[in-house]
Amino acid sequence: MHSITINTPVGFLEITSSENAIVAVSFVESGYISGKQIPEILKNAKQQLLEYFIGSRKIFDLPLEPKGTEFQLKVWKEVSKIEFGETASYLDIAKATGSEKNTRAVGLANGKNPIPIIIPCHRIIGSDGKLTGYAGGINKKQWLLKHELENSTKQNLLF
Repeated sequence: MHSITINTPVGFLEITSSENAIVAVSFVESGYISGKQIPEILKNAKQQLLEYFIGSRKIFDLPLEPKGTEFQLKVWKEVSKIEFGETASYLDIAKATGSEKNTRAVGLANGKNPIPIIIPCHRIIGSDGKLTGYAGGINKKQWLLKHELENSTKQNLLF
């Protein structure tokens, strides 16, 4: 496994990869510089995340290998379909995964997303349009949604 940190408007992010895919993005307290050779996958991820934060990238094009249960993987796949500048509710994702009555399970799976921002779990909101939990904190979720709204032609984000 390899990792680097980058400084972003929502704080430091540690990006972790195997040789071929991104396995995690984590909010961390501080950055560090690795003395090791940085694999291309991490260079690409860093570049794409920086482009996202300046508003020029709307879609990530990176190989991902999130680790989770079959249900979590199904939820993260649905979450990945939510486009830049859009939101969906936990109920929307529950319906899309065939488990309409399991909004709580969807929320728990969303909270375990190991690759936030790239798998855009911040785009999931309550059915009433309110912001709900986010592993990085509600203030980061609000910043990400506002950033996408300001850099999108779509104006349907609710918060």
